[in-house]
Amino acid sequence: MAMVLGKPGVDGLGEVVGVLPEWQYDGAPMQLHPGDLGWFWRFGAQATAEAVRTWSRDGRILAVGLLDGHDLLRLTIAPDAHRDEELARQLVDDVTEPERGVLEEGTAYVEAPRGALIHELLFEDGWNTDEPWTPLRRDLTEPVQDPGVRVEVIGPAQAHVRAAVQRASFDRSTFTDERWHTMAAGLPYADARCLVAYDDQGNAVAAVTVWSAGPGRPGLLEPMGVHRAHRGHGYGTAVTVAAAAALRELGSSSAIVCTPSSNVGAVATYTSAGFQRLPEVRDRRRDGWAVHPRS
Repeated sequence: MAMVLGKPGVDGLGEVVGVLPEWQYDGAPMQLHPGDLGWFWRFGAQATAEAVRTWSRDGRILAVGLLDGHDLLRLTIAPDAHRDEELARQLVDDVTEPERGVLEEGTAYVEAPRGALIHELLFEDGWNTDEPWTPLRRDLTEPVQDPGVRVEVIGPAQAHVRAAVQRASFDRSTFTDERWHTMAAGLPYADARCLVAYDDQGNAVAAVTVWSAGPGRPGLLEPMGVHRAHRGHGYGTAVTVAAAAALRELGSSSAIVCTPSSNVGAVATYTSAGFQRLPEVRDRRRDGWAVHPRS
């Protein structure tokens, strides 16, 4: 049967959320994680459904894409379909031709798993590589050390605290209490936790959200931030250690995160929290801007 490009709609998001964890495994290339969908869910189920694309054959989903803005497709592919030529060529056609409703004309980016055939085909089609990102991983086989600061799991009553730290950590953040509640009502958040770290004076100084993909699978940190007024005191490392511990409690086999390689401070924070650097990854870029400004 032919490959089918689809938009799941709100009613179809459950199937997408169900298939993404199955594609996560230790040693997998950095790829779209259920937590990426969960974090996007802060904009609402309808917006999430509008941003998701699926590619299916014989009724089986083989690839899932998340439009993270109008110009970036974050794509992942079933592990046994990374080198599927029919799928790869369909993906290239769909991301290249604007009338297919995936990416618009002009500058565009495609994030896809390392080693997937689509990288080679996009290169042949004139797409270049974008700036490097650094994936990092921490094995969770052994117990995680104490973070050394007070860390609380955030529930609905403390949503305003989590939202405030997010806005104080990222200059362009639009995260609000309402968006936290929207995110927490989403399907992926059933296996997620928001954590906030406090200093000795009781100030909320850092925050992170962790997303499980199920027992025995890698869990994701997305996002982690330190309040701009409290940087330089090790709170990023502390809350990252707490994030790893929370994922271990959720049954995750490892904790993963990805950050721009140019953000040397973030890379240093994660490595100091016991994460190991993995080979850099790069998006495919249809030329325009020299650097993709995603955050």
